[in-house]
Amino acid sequence: MSFTLLKTSPNSAARLGLLRTDHGDIPTPIFMPVGTAASVKAVSPRDLREMDAKIILANTYHLHLRPGTPLIAKMGGIHKFCSWQGPVLTDSGGFQVWSLKELRKIKENGVEFRSHLDGSKHFFSPESVMQAQREIGADIIMAFDECTPYPSTIEQAQKSLDCTKRWTRTAKEWLSKNPPLHGYNQKFFGIIQGGTHEELRLQAIEELKQIEPDGYAIGGLSVGEPAEEMYKISALCTQHIPETHPRYIMGVGTPWNILELILRGLDMFDCVMPTRNARNGMLFTSKGVLHYKSAIHKESEAPIDENCTCYTCKNFSRAYLRHLIHSNELLVLQLASIHNLHFYLHLMQQAREKIAEGVFEEWAGEQIHCLNQHLLYYK
Repeated sequence: MSFTLLKTSPNSAARLGLLRTDHGDIPTPIFMPVGTAASVKAVSPRDLREMDAKIILANTYHLHLRPGTPLIAKMGGIHKFCSWQGPVLTDSGGFQVWSLKELRKIKENGVEFRSHLDGSKHFFSPESVMQAQREIGADIIMAFDECTPYPSTIEQAQKSLDCTKRWTRTAKEWLSKNPPLHGYNQKFFGIIQGGTHEELRLQAIEELKQIEPDGYAIGGLSVGEPAEEMYKISALCTQHIPETHPRYIMGVGTPWNILELILRGLDMFDCVMPTRNARNGMLFTSKGVLHYKSAIHKESEAPIDENCTCYTCKNFSRAYLRHLIHSNELLVLQLASIHNLHFYLHLMQQAREKIAEGVFEEWAGEQIHCLNQHLLYYK
């Protein structure tokens, strides 16, 4: 595994690391902008490079449906297809299939589901999902899993976990017989499921240790459980995941969630929140959350955040962004998304610097307090 643990804080589980891929090195802790359909919404690859994004995420389920993973393979893989030359991670689509609820049927060897686009019938197996991710050509590929719902009984969670364990073994075996298609290596991450049942999470980790993935992902969190429950399960998992491997928590979360989870030993994060909230009028700043639709900003010449160096803050006022969104101008989607993604990525850069300096805990505490104290400040 091309992961190097550079430092662990003596005062918490916070870690500094480096994950090497054939498309570039990824310093950790890291946030991965979400490009579900091989595109980070409203943001170009040039924008991502300028804000120093190290890796982006795409989704196998969505790319399977449109444009189809064989087409991406024909185009030379996802990096050439979307003109992003940095590392890419693909989620297996397990969460998306799970979220279809009435449109899917879980079977012993996979999941039968209907497309949310046109109702067409499809089937995902551990093997077909690995084939799709070979065709996409991401640098980091995920095992196909069944997301355990919240809440769940221990019997329900055990049945779900057994499915994930079985599928992960099948996926790893398939990969060993079917090498990458695009001339570079792909790292395989297994997913830890088990709901909020601690004994099942530990069981999942022990199973993955036998399978020997390149990295460990924590799935099935941020699906409705209280934040403190998420923190507790995450801390439990990081205490048992080998320290020699990267630790990825899937689909999380707010800036303060991420700082709390770095304190508990997590390395990699992704969430649609930066771009989704930006498009809907909510921006993250060093002084809290700003709702730029509000009339209070109608005549404001101030930038979104006077402490921010992103393209938006260096060139545009709050009044202008408010004008754009009330005028339904598409430019606002780009400008707001650039700011929020820059905020997340800069926060991770600061986190790495503070861990290296040995002062992460104090700094993180101040940031979490500030963000939570001012959640409703800019209404």
